[in-house]
Amino acid sequence: MSHIAPIASQFSDLGLHPKLLQALTQEGYTTPTPIQAQAIPLLLAGRDLLGLAQTGTGKTAAFLLPILDRLAANRKKAPPRCANVLILAPTRELASQIDQSIAAYGQGLGMSHTVVFGGVSQFHQVKAMQHGVDFLVATPGRLLDLIGQGHIDLGETRVLVLDEADQMLDMGFVKPIREAVAMLPVERQTLLFSATMPSAIASLAGSLLRNPARVEITPPATTVARIGQTVMFTDAENKMALITLLIKQPVVSRAIVFTLTKSTANKVAEALTAAGAPAEAIHGNKSQGQRERALAGFKSGQVRVLVATDLASRGIDVDDVSHVFNYDMPNLPESYVHRIGRTARAGRDGLAISLCEPEHRAWLTAIERVIGQKVPVSTEHPYHSEAARLSTMRPPVLGGGGRNHGGPGRSQPARPQQSKPARPQQAHRR
Repeated sequence: MSHIAPIASQFSDLGLHPKLLQALTQEGYTTPTPIQAQAIPLLLAGRDLLGLAQTGTGKTAAFLLPILDRLAANRKKAPPRCANVLILAPTRELASQIDQSIAAYGQGLGMSHTVVFGGVSQFHQVKAMQHGVDFLVATPGRLLDLIGQGHIDLGETRVLVLDEADQMLDMGFVKPIREAVAMLPVERQTLLFSATMPSAIASLAGSLLRNPARVEITPPATTVARIGQTVMFTDAENKMALITLLIKQPVVSRAIVFTLTKSTANKVAEALTAAGAPAEAIHGNKSQGQRERALAGFKSGQVRVLVATDLASRGIDVDDVSHVFNYDMPNLPESYVHRIGRTARAGRDGLAISLCEPEHRAWLTAIERVIGQKVPVSTEHPYHSEAARLSTMRPPVLGGGGRNHGGPGRSQPARPQQSKPARPQQAHRR
């Protein structure tokens, strides 16, 4: 695999279609992120690509922009039930987010696109595919279901994108992916993006990609560099009181709270809302309509807190999340990296606070091993459990980013019970 890293300081330097540049300007983007600057020229040249990048690095635009550009230069209407481009994603939220990005970036190009996932009626999805589309964004399960019914044909697909491949691996989608890929033409362009590179992903990439270029941005051990991290040790019975206390601080402008289970997500959302911090839960038991309304309310600011399980979190693409809270510690270290990556996006700083009960100390140790650093411990709260304490390091302070505070920064020490607002410093924006 080769590693080529052309550098572009502006999107206009990349040779993209004028309509794409116009759409980027309307979206407020002028400077490509590192993965965009490196990947776009490679993809414009038709290369297969292995992209290693965390969420929040701009990888969606990194693959959509060159694909849109190439389709615009070589227009070919997809036959009935076919798609020129197939993008596979692990969750409904991420699939919907990618579909929305296609609409935003390709607004001047007249590209047709649809999104296919489970949990909703297939009627509109089948109808959308009847005349063929330029872009089909799909989750693997529903895709294979509709292929089996004869509603989708992959025989004319020219480009395949696998997004969040490691998450699809975790969800058991490798076999469905291989089944779908077997139906694609051998002559195609294939892109695989993953935040981590376990051996199973390396094997999948090796079997799907032809002489791929490799672009690696912020490997997992360093993705957390811009995120302030804190762990607060407490007993299980005090976690609800502690999360309520933390969320109600004025410095917390917009937050995502992670839980291990759906029932806990519901309980936390209800408790926070009752305490005056409007919150919505998002997880697999919610209908698609409920999930979309919760996300829309969170993005608009109507909902200040989103409480999510790990699988439901994919596709939460909001730049100004000031804080991520781990109400429950994740039992997989990689999940910690994905979770806290929901803050400190688009060049901002952010803060991740984890509540750790004694039973989960081993999980914290595993996380620290993966990220290559100790997570500083905070005792600046009334629910500290001395028995669970792992470290006497000086605690960091609640601080936070977000446009409401004039950008990210670090606050002066503030005890949660005092709820003092932070004094953010000047932010360095891209």
